[in-house]
This record gives sequence, structure tokens and C-alpha cells, in this order.
Amino acid sequence: MDSRRKRGELRIYLGSAPGVGKTFAMLGEARRRRERGTDVVVGLVETHGRERTAALLDGLERLPLRVVAHRGVELAELDVDGVLARAPEVVVVDELAHTNAPGSRNAKRWQDVEELLDAGVDVLSTVNVQHLESLNDVVARITGVEQRETVPDEVVRRAEQVELVDLTPEALRRRLAHGNVYAAHKIDAALGNYFRVGNLTALRELALLWVADQVDVALQRYRSEQRITDTWEARERVVVAISGGPESETLIRRARRIALRAGADLLVVHVLRGDGLSGAPPRLVGGARRTAEDLGATYHTVVGDDVPTALLEFARGVNATQLVLGTSRRSRLARVLDEGIGSAVVQASGPIDVHMVTHDEARRGPRRRLAGTALGRSRTLAGWALAAALPGAVTGLGLLWDDGLTVSTDLVGYFLATVVVALVGGLGPAVCAALLGAGLLNFFFTAPRYSLAVATPENVVTLIAMLVVGALVALVVDRAARLGEQGARARTEAALLASYSRTVLTSPYPLARLLEKVRENFGLESVALLERGDGGWERVACVGPRPCDEPDEADVDVPVTAEVHLALRGRTLPAGDQRALEAAAGQALMALRQQRMAAETAEAQRRAETTELRTALLSAVGHDLRTPLTSIKAAVGSLRDAELRLSEQDTADLLETVEISADRLTGLIDNLLDSSRLATGAVAPQLRAVTFDEVVARALAGIDERRAVSVDVAEELPAVRADLGLLERVVANVVDNALRHGRLSPRRAVDVDGDGTIAVDEPEVVLRASAHHDRVELRVVDHGQGLPKNTADAVFAPFQRLGDRDATPGVGLGLSVAKGFVDAMGGAITAEDTPGGGLTVVISLPTAS
Repeated sequence: MDSRRKRGELRIYLGSAPGVGKTFAMLGEARRRRERGTDVVVGLVETHGRERTAALLDGLERLPLRVVAHRGVELAELDVDGVLARAPEVVVVDELAHTNAPGSRNAKRWQDVEELLDAGVDVLSTVNVQHLESLNDVVARITGVEQRETVPDEVVRRAEQVELVDLTPEALRRRLAHGNVYAAHKIDAALGNYFRVGNLTALRELALLWVADQVDVALQRYRSEQRITDTWEARERVVVAISGGPESETLIRRARRIALRAGADLLVVHVLRGDGLSGAPPRLVGGARRTAEDLGATYHTVVGDDVPTALLEFARGVNATQLVLGTSRRSRLARVLDEGIGSAVVQASGPIDVHMVTHDEARRGPRRRLAGTALGRSRTLAGWALAAALPGAVTGLGLLWDDGLTVSTDLVGYFLATVVVALVGGLGPAVCAALLGAGLLNFFFTAPRYSLAVATPENVVTLIAMLVVGALVALVVDRAARLGEQGARARTEAALLASYSRTVLTSPYPLARLLEKVRENFGLESVALLERGDGGWERVACVGPRPCDEPDEADVDVPVTAEVHLALRGRTLPAGDQRALEAAAGQALMALRQQRMAAETAEAQRRAETTELRTALLSAVGHDLRTPLTSIKAAVGSLRDAELRLSEQDTADLLETVEISADRLTGLIDNLLDSSRLATGAVAPQLRAVTFDEVVARALAGIDERRAVSVDVAEELPAVRADLGLLERVVANVVDNALRHGRLSPRRAVDVDGDGTIAVDEPEVVLRASAHHDRVELRVVDHGQGLPKNTADAVFAPFQRLGDRDATPGVGLGLSVAKGFVDAMGGAITAEDTPGGGLTVVISLPTAS
């Protein structure tokens, strides 16, 4: 087959249950295409005795089925070779999930269909939802019936078109009751078991949801190709944002109920950022992940310092229509100073609906900040406010109880105010509080009162002490905050690295999945793994639109080695993310090496198979080359020996030995060369009109045992489209195989003119030809020992001499070459048992007309 030939298109009619009309709809489409002039044939259709379905077959060309005998029963299967030989534009193949009879070339019918698609033939087929691999166990729980015949979802998803054939449960039960689906004796049992209303309703919903997922994949692909970021409300999709805290499971369950009411998908997103918002204990984060998976949601992690922006970018990226957030656990004062994540998301959400969900944790006050930028904006503002308020409050209390308090008491109060401000606001507010407190102490409580003059050195010492205490406390707080920030970032990096490691170890396509995770986690447009070779930089893997071709094009370039770089496009990233990106790049390099090792393993396996084939060739050819060469050498040596006195008869016998051995060598070399040509695809037949009687005569002319061959080929048979030379070789190889491996027929006594009897031989091989529809078949029949059971297909494999137990010459290439030539001419060659014992090889070719 030409490797450049366009792959055929697959169209599947998907139904929720038997009897909804899949085959009827498929045949209707086949008839419409035929009316438009398309070459349509029926490869196999199961009508199940339904008259209306059978009526649609009238007028459609039906190809013969291949009959397979199994345990005394003849089973009709799709004839893949027949379809390939016919080479239609469209073929109808019913019941994609069907399991073929033992001994078939493929175990499943969908594998037969894959061969037809690879050959460029379009296929119309059907499948029920209960036969989809991913839904098989679900259907078994619903109906109580386990379906043994399944088809992988990926096979159906690769179809160019999947058309849902829908029917309400009531209508299907009416159709069943009227006898339009099953025979009368099966109706009652079917209505009371599998075809109950509840079962049919559940199966119908499964089919609708599966097709909806298929449509959604196509929509997402289109949006990505067209770079569309606006939300399209084509389908409800709910995103719930969690912080990893104890309220996360409550939010997920509430979001699940919202998604169920809307019939929507649920996506759980956890924001990891360096400021500590995601610094929840791993136990809580793991529990939230398990809850999401148990409820059928997908779990995602994204990285972003600006949480509202990260959430909205993720929601828009997945085309979400609803976003669920938990209510804030911060105090009212904190919300006055900073509006918070919820308010920011609501203001920037656009067409995305935002749900604010209350939870028990909201009444327990703000949670302790575990990590991140500990002295954030709100905390700094609070520190400045306290720096202004606390020294004033201490002053007021001191003036109120001026008679009962000493200066030392007032001094302790100002020290306490400075420490509190340092704990809350850091160094700047602490210095301000110390200066303000020292000034107020000097003005109101030290002599001379109500004057800023510094009368004694003690006042200077007091001022310096307050500044030092405030600075030291602020530095300790700042250091603790930085350590907490580093701890939170380390937890974030550990979570990302654990995710990347799981991807590399468990994903079937680790490199692509890992790059997709990096793109998702850091909110990037594209991620590419670049490798430098002799011709410059080359992309070995990439995800996202507009991937980089060189490191210089990237917004962020992460060198893995001198020759391998991770190129990120979309936005610049803070330096704090560099370590996580370097780890991700290292995992990408590991995944690349793992992928290449797998490819090298496959190549090594292929080479091992090639070596095994070469060994088989040498083993098979060694004896068969040596034997005729030995005969030739011995005969020539005898002819050249001057001391031998050879008669004319002896000389003729030796020359005949040389000729026979040379012919045998020529045949062997021809088969080896032909096998090599077939393996490299170098056979290009010149097709023209050829008659079998002409081909048989030419093929038998080169066979010495022509007397043992009986020919029954009428001259009136239609001509076939074939290459005369190749077809002659095919017939010669098949006949030669039959003569060498067929058992001699017993001699029989014949009375001639009543004068006595003579012994004659029955013909060993019989050639018969006949026309069938648009094909002509030549049958080469022998009465030898035949083939072992279930080895008919293997007889055409190279180096196979099935059943041989003698020293019959040959390397097992004759029938292999014959099959290759017939396939190249668009025909078919098969082997079957001869009634009474022996082997019959059938060569079938299309007529020249």
C-alpha cells in the first residue's frame, strides 16, 4: 500500500440500546451516497431478521462474507481481503465492537476496520453505548448484564463523525412490543429485563453525555486553534477554587451540587503561590484531592502571585460558566483595608457567574498566615495606624492618672506600644512609634513639662533605648516572616515537584503531559523543549500555541543542559519560581530520555526480530543452496574426469542433473529476490486484461511434472485485470508447491479394450477456474496431507513449511511471494482444505471490465 495514501474517514452511528435504528440510519446514509454517485459496497450488515432494515439492502452491492468454521459451526465474518481487493470508496461494516471468530486475522472487527481505513477506504459503522470500554462497567451495574464485546473509546473518538441515533424509552419499548426488534418469543423477557424504562433512560443519558464530551473536545480544539479566550456558554462548566484549608471539602461538595443541577462538569482548582495562601497542611490538600476525585471532578493546580487573576485566567481557559468561592475568613477591618479575593474576582469576572458559599470556618475568624509575604499591605497599614494610635493612647492614660503614675510607668507604656507596633507593622512603623512615644514622653511627663527641650541625659538614653527595642523586635518579626515565606515556597515547590514526578512515572505520554502541567501551573501561553543539534535548535516537544523555535524567542529560558533548554512563552516569571522551573526542566529531560529509551527498546526489538528472520533465512537457505550446488559440482566433476569412461547415456544423465539443479537454484534465487522486492515495496504491476487459460499454459510450460497436472479452465471465462508476468509466477509457485508437498495418488488398474489391465496415476494437482459476480477464481487443488488445523493463514508467511517432515526442498517462500504479487494486483489468495484431504489454494482477481 502506498504510505502516502490518505487515510479513510470513519463515521459511527452511536445508539443507547439495540433497536434504536443505528443500522437503519447507516444504510440510509449508504443509499444516499450511492445516489450521489459514490462507490458504496456492503461489507457486512446484521439485520437480525428486521424486514425494514433488510429492505434497505436492496440495490446495494454486497460483498461475499468469509466463512470460518469453529467447533463444527460455520461463522460468517467480514472479508477484509475481499474489501481491499474491491477497493470501494465507502464500505458499510456493522457492529464495530464484534469479536471475530477464532482463526480470523484480527481478534476484533474494529481492528478490521482500522485496516480498511489505513487502505484509504471510508467506513460507515455502528456501536452501542454499552460496548464502549469506559462505560462497560457502568452499564453492567445499571442493567445487570455484562457486555463481553467492547471497543476502546479512543477508536470511536478518532472517528471523523459520531452521530447519535436517539429514541425515547417509551418509543423503543413500543417498537419492541410490535415485533420490530426481536422475535415474538423474546419480547416479554426483553421488556421485563434489559429494556425496562429505568435502564433505557440511564443508557440514553450515558449516550448523550458521551457524545456531549466528544463535541466539547472538538470545541476546545477549535477555541485553542483560533486563540479564543472569551467564555462561550455552549456548555455549563463549574470551577470551584479552594485554598487547601479545612473548608475545602465543603466547597467541593457544594459546587458538586451546583454542577449537578446545571448538568455541568466540575473542575477543582487549587492556587499555589509564594505568599502563603496555599500553605495548608499536605493532609488537608490530599483530602481535598481525594474528595474531588470521588465526586467525579478533575483536580488542577495553578501558580500565581495574584490569586484573582490566576483564578479567572484558569476559568476562562477552560471555558467555565460558573465560579464557586468560599466566603472570606478575614475580619471586617482587614476587608476594609483590602477588598479580598472574592470581591476582586466578582468585579473582574465578566460573563462568568460567581457563587460565594458560606462555611463554618468563616465564623471562626481569620486563619493564621503561615507563610508568604508576612508583612503584607494590610498588615503594614495596620502597623502605621497603631504607630499613630498607641503612643497617643498611652499619653492619654498617663495624663488621666497623672497623680498616681510615675515617669517610669509611663516609660513602660511607651515601650509596650513600640513593641506591639513592631510585631504588627515591622521596622518602619516601629521606628515611628518609638520617635513619637519618646517625644510625647519628653513633652508631657519629663521636666520641663510641655517643652521639647531635653534637660537630662536620661531622656536621650530613653529615646535611644526605645528606638533599639523597636528595631530589634521588628527585625526578629521580619526574619520570622521571611523564614515562613521560604517554608511556604518550599512546600509549593515540593507539591509541584511531586506532581511532576507522578506525571513522569505514571503517564503513558510523560513528556507532553509534563509540559502541559508546567503551562497550566504557571499560566503560560506555550512551553517548548528545545534541543540543539548540528542544524541548530529543534523542538522535540511542545504544548500551546506559538511555541518557541529558539531560546532567544522565549519570555523565560531555563537551560537544562548546554544542548537542551526549556523555553516558556506568555509572561515573565519572578526569580522565586526559577528553582521550581529548573526542577521541571530536569523532569522534562528525564521524560525525554525515557521516551527515547522506549523508542530504542522498540528499535532493538525490531532488530532482534530482523536478526531472527535473518537466522531463519540462513537456516532455511543453507541446505537448499548446498544441495543443488553439491549435485552440480559432483556432476561436473564426473564429466571432467578423463579417467572415467562415460557412455552417452551417462553423460546425458549428468547433464540433466546439472540442468535440474541449476533450475532449482534459479527458482530459489528468484523467490528470494521477489521476497526482497515485496518487502521494500518495489513491485509495481502493469495491469491489463489477461485470461486464466493463457496464464496457466505459460505457467505449466516451465514445470517438468506437467503430466501430473489436470487443467479445467474454459476459454470463455472473462479476462481479469492482472500483470501477465506476475500472475504467471503466482500460478507457477502455487502449482510447484502443490506438486512438491501433495501426496501421490494411489495407482489404479484400467482395462484397455478388454485385453488386460495397465496401471496409471491419478492426476496429483487439478486446476479449475470459474467466474463469480465480478471476479474470476482459479483453484489449485491437491490431495496431499493438507495443513494442520487453524494454520491456513500461516501458510502464506515467509519461511513456513507447515507439516513438512521429510527432506522436500524449498525454503517456504513460494506461497509468500505468490500472496505478495496477488495483493499487489488487487486480488486475494486464500487456502482451504480439500474435501477428502489435501489443500486448495484459491486465487481470486477482479474481472477486466
